[in-house]
Amino acid sequence: MTDLSPTGHGRRRTLQAAAALGAASVLGLAACAGRDAAPDSTFVLLDGSKATTADLKGKVTLVNFWATTCVTCVKEMPSIVATYQKYQGQGFETVAVAMEYDPPAWVLNFAQSRQLPFKVALDNTGDIARQWGDVKLTPTTYLVDKQGRIVKRFVGEPDFPALHALIEKLLAQA
Repeated sequence: MTDLSPTGHGRRRTLQAAAALGAASVLGLAACAGRDAAPDSTFVLLDGSKATTADLKGKVTLVNFWATTCVTCVKEMPSIVATYQKYQGQGFETVAVAMEYDPPAWVLNFAQSRQLPFKVALDNTGDIARQWGDVKLTPTTYLVDKQGRIVKRFVGEPDFPALHALIEKLLAQA
């Protein structure tokens, strides 16, 4: 039986494992730092079509890793929708990437019931999350410039006014 008391070895092992996971997550996220080229990825969309990061060049793009079971992801989604609707006519795109563990039927239901107006991709194998710095924490959001470079990474819900200011700055660039 594992001792889960505050002074027990079970708690210490749990804390050590959590610290190791946290360090690995931070190190993995560092792989996609600002102004690095966005990884070559192929997004399989809910309708079965595909989009690639190469297809998104020339647009400012928000790539959001999320899950239907993530409370913060669900909370921020209306703001992501509003951001997309505000800038879509100006060369802005959004791709919401559902995590590997998210059941496709749940993702489809979420996207349809909330009428998500942007591209929603399924990452059934986890390959896309690995390509983008081994994303494990949701939500994790990347802002990519027109040249296909990662400008900013947000872990957790973005500060939307600051995000909008950055989007506007990037849209104004040639």
